[in-house]
Amino acid sequence: MEKFTTLTGIAAPMPLINVDTDMIIPKQFLKTIKRSGLGVNLFDEMRYDDNGDEIPGFVLNKPAYRNAEILVAGENFGCGSSREHAPWALLDFGIRCVIAPSFADIFFNNCFKNGILPIVLPQEDVDKLMDDADRGANAVVTIDLENQTITGPDGGSIGFEVDAFRKHCLLNGLDDIGLTLEKSASIDAFEAQAAQARPWV
Repeated sequence: MEKFTTLTGIAAPMPLINVDTDMIIPKQFLKTIKRSGLGVNLFDEMRYDDNGDEIPGFVLNKPAYRNAEILVAGENFGCGSSREHAPWALLDFGIRCVIAPSFADIFFNNCFKNGILPIVLPQEDVDKLMDDADRGANAVVTIDLENQTITGPDGGSIGFEVDAFRKHCLLNGLDDIGLTLEKSASIDAFEAQAAQARPWV
């Protein structure tokens, strides 16, 4: 998993509440178990019309936000089914951080496991960042995970909370497999000892 330390990028505004995982990545794209290739279908039903042409008014189709790495969203983001494809699609598009007043629990947990930082902020702070994100190509925001700060285009800073263990995992690029591999020496020693003690197993 790619480390998340400091991220400076364009923030895209999506002031919608209750954005569910079927909106993030519709069910017809869940046939794959690969984490790549889903970005093109991120928010598919909002991004494309029935002919497969881009809908110009959708935020991620606008030139200023095509390379957005931060999404500023409404409350209860990621609700609905527990599909892990939702953070996969966001990450494959290039989104590394989602900021919202609240998240659905399973989606929130899946983000951390896939290298995305979900940040919960009070509504007034989200509103301020939403205004910043409305600046288009000038909506450059910096997320500093180590210091737990968000710096807007005007230089103003907002602090945020994050669980210490999850912060450690993101800073060091550790998913569940990475955490297990950190203990590989102890695992190898245990297996060697067990093989010697019970050679018939």
